[in-house]
Amino acid sequence: MPKTGTTARPAPSKKSTAKPAAAAPVAASIKPSAAPASKASGLEIKDNRTSKTYNVPVAEGAIRATELKKIKTDDPDDSGLLSYDPAFLNTASCRSAITYIDGDKGILRYRGYPIEQLAENATFLEVAWLLRHGELPNQQEYDGFVHDITFHTYVHENFRKFLEGFRYDAHPMAMLNSSIAGLASFYPSARNIFDETERNISIVRLLAKTPTIAAFSYRHVKGLPFVYPDNRLSYVENFLSMVARMSESKYEANPVFARALEILFILHADHEQNCSTNAVRAVGSSHVDPFSAVSAGVAALFGPLHGGANEQVLRMINEIGNVKNVPKFIESVKSGEGGRLMGFGHRVYKSYDPRAKIVKKLADEVFKVVGVDKDLEIALELERIALSDDYFTSRKLYPNVDFYTGLIYRSMAFPTDFFTVLFAIGRMPGWLAQWEEMLLDKEQKIARPRQIYIGPAERPYRTRLKPKQSL
Repeated sequence: MPKTGTTARPAPSKKSTAKPAAAAPVAASIKPSAAPASKASGLEIKDNRTSKTYNVPVAEGAIRATELKKIKTDDPDDSGLLSYDPAFLNTASCRSAITYIDGDKGILRYRGYPIEQLAENATFLEVAWLLRHGELPNQQEYDGFVHDITFHTYVHENFRKFLEGFRYDAHPMAMLNSSIAGLASFYPSARNIFDETERNISIVRLLAKTPTIAAFSYRHVKGLPFVYPDNRLSYVENFLSMVARMSESKYEANPVFARALEILFILHADHEQNCSTNAVRAVGSSHVDPFSAVSAGVAALFGPLHGGANEQVLRMINEIGNVKNVPKFIESVKSGEGGRLMGFGHRVYKSYDPRAKIVKKLADEVFKVVGVDKDLEIALELERIALSDDYFTSRKLYPNVDFYTGLIYRSMAFPTDFFTVLFAIGRMPGWLAQWEEMLLDKEQKIARPRQIYIGPAERPYRTRLKPKQSL
């Protein structure tokens, strides 16, 4: 609570033992919260400004921020208390059945399924179905879904001209963002977001066409001719074909690379209410078409504090330059006089990032294929020192998923600027599942945060410009 004379204490009740809700069969299963909790299970707040006492219901480990509006002074202009929470550090903006994270315990689950089991056993499209529908697909559902995705991988020929309009050195994320937003002009009926058929085909189109647009962006920057989808290939193999195929009659992806990329897509498929997902939900709350809403997620992912983090890992390694410089760099980080140690620690995970364990094993498999060069030696030495130095372990600064992901992408010869595009392909199912869940949630309205005004009070206008000369 704000330090303005209010004190809060829990009303007598048993300690909360709330657990994450069980996975719902479909996004529409999110139901309004139960009736307000009884006084015994609420929060008793005494306002020392007025000596009044209020009972605020507690449900699912949270209070409704709107309950604070009831806490007012005797001032007739007082509209009640607000909660002030920059960057949503302790504010839940929605109720979701999609992804569960326990940062202290290093747990990540999609619809109740541990990420470790999905990465080991599932395909990316199986996970995409799961995130949206809440359950794993049966064989008939999966085959139909794969068919639909495969059928829609092609993009309109006008996209060639659209992409060719970008400069040769355009950032591929800027191209991807513009292109996904541009899909709204090709499919105007997508604005019928409450039509289940239209919503379904839009979701299929985004999942199918994003890899194609991403690959075309890659080829444009490289100055190579576009490669059309080969629908005989799997989702990941088709993407690799569009990226790397040259004169082969049939492209055959390295199976280690193909499986590595599929696992990375799964690991990135969703991550609760992160910056880009929040952007998709916020923009989607205006009931705009899904292409425009998802383009907001791509734009948010573009930032170096979000999807660009794995790019920063490679840039850090390039700055270190040689494995013999690692100890000096580590000391500069510890003293606070040098650069930041990128790819270590996580805002959510206070122990080891569960995805990092999976990617570490994956990285070792890829390194066996490509070998270890100078940059990889630097990365591995950084990892060794950070995992053995009490300075980092005591602060729980363990390697996160971005550290290893950047190394894998580099080993597969993807340019650094393209890393975030790969992240966006993987995150697409999560954005779409979160967007649809928001859309069908009866409690959601257009996103419109409050503010605490700190500007000047009313004042009269007095111009500070010179009088205009009459002609």
